[in-house]
Amino acid sequence: MDVMDNPLKKTQKASFLKNYFTKVPEGEQSSAAIAFLASLEAIQEAYPAIAQRIVKELQDQRSHLKLIASENFSSLPVQLAMGNLLTDKYSEGFAGHRFYAGCDNVDAIETEAAELAKKIFGAEHAYVQPHSGADANLVAFWSILVQRIQNKEVEALGKKNLNDLTPEEYERVRQLLVNQKVMGMSLGSGGHLTHGYRHNISSKMMQSVSYDVDPETGLLDYAALQKQVKEEKPLILIAGYSAYPRLIDFAKMREIADSVGSTLLVDMAHFAGLVAGKVMRGNFNPIPFAHLVTTTTHKTLRGPRGGMILCTNEYKEVVDKGCPIVLGGPLPHVMAAKALAFKEAASPEFSVYAHQIVKNSQALAEGLMAQGVRVLTGGTDNHLFLMDVVTSFGLNGRQAESLLREARLTVNRNAIPRDPNGPWFTSGIRMGTPATTTLGMKPEQMHEIASIIYDLLKEAKAGVVEKTGAPSREKAHVSEKVLHRAQKRVTDLLCEFPLYPELLID
Repeated sequence: MDVMDNPLKKTQKASFLKNYFTKVPEGEQSSAAIAFLASLEAIQEAYPAIAQRIVKELQDQRSHLKLIASENFSSLPVQLAMGNLLTDKYSEGFAGHRFYAGCDNVDAIETEAAELAKKIFGAEHAYVQPHSGADANLVAFWSILVQRIQNKEVEALGKKNLNDLTPEEYERVRQLLVNQKVMGMSLGSGGHLTHGYRHNISSKMMQSVSYDVDPETGLLDYAALQKQVKEEKPLILIAGYSAYPRLIDFAKMREIADSVGSTLLVDMAHFAGLVAGKVMRGNFNPIPFAHLVTTTTHKTLRGPRGGMILCTNEYKEVVDKGCPIVLGGPLPHVMAAKALAFKEAASPEFSVYAHQIVKNSQALAEGLMAQGVRVLTGGTDNHLFLMDVVTSFGLNGRQAESLLREARLTVNRNAIPRDPNGPWFTSGIRMGTPATTTLGMKPEQMHEIASIIYDLLKEAKAGVVEKTGAPSREKAHVSEKVLHRAQKRVTDLLCEFPLYPELLID
């Protein structure tokens, strides 16, 4: 199939199943593909425009190299697990303790997912209800606040539970809750919005203090962090990142947290798959050292969009009350998909995949550095790295991102430490290899991708704003010849490593 086919007009009256059964011999047919196409055909009959956009998204993902570090390609069974009647069931509470009747099947699914997660990660407890990583972090924050502040204050007042407090007593407890301190890596150093960024609720429900990487090396300075933590004495110390390319010593982070009585919360949303796949071991595996660990279930874990919390038994009871403290009704269909993804992650094949992600990330970074591109920290130990496009090409992140997308490479711009261009235009591009590794690519293909990126960006110049003729901070351009050459090289790669080859849609 030509990866550049535009299916928008073709899907108006198409029979996806008829086309599939006609062209694919019976012995080669896939039940997952048949189920996917059948669901697509049902959607087309009910709402053609939505079916068209699903097909167009498939075409887009087949025609563009996905290098966004936080994206991946989930399996068709994982996707199909989300499209069923489980979505119709309300199930507030947790397994065996619901606020609605008729939750037996949801209980079984949630229990299965949680038990698989505990086994994969070696955790004491797993909570699989959060709808996203941000939700998981909110539940974790409030679990810590309730466990360490609220419950102790209620006990000190001689009351059995929160409902027994007078309005004046409750207000005093509430003020204590919202005046605690949280400390996480700054956004500019590679942290996440939910780690105390001023425009996020995490800095509004608590006092927020950030720590930075060393401005010269781009690395965490544990001695400097130890000093800052002793000065600030946060209730919660967050370790984890969305754009830090090196390993974190979680044993050292726990030691620092313990020195001031902080709760260590690790956000492993980006690298959960590397933990599950046994790439990150010893001090670089957060599970033995953190009180609570949050994660998404997509990204390197290659599951459905969703979140999860792993914790010690100390926090089990309060974490399980994520609903009602933060969450609304669980999403049983997504928990079912999480269970499938966890089952996949428990396989030996997944461990091979996880190790290959890092090999590919290192190969891609090395391929760029070999051509003189500045990669922050001089490389990577995980699935991602940051490229300084200002120093390397005289472009800002927004310009480089838009031009790379034109050339059919999908990346995201990212701030770098002390970024003069701020968090919107940025000076960096973040790249990751989970998705290209899922396609089956290896270091040889990473070197080709590095060459495509370099050959394109070295020819780039700032675009022009049509209305004013002024240089554009959003667009960059190259000659048609350079752009078409990059596009062809991307297309050649993707034809060799097609996405969901079992899905025949033309």
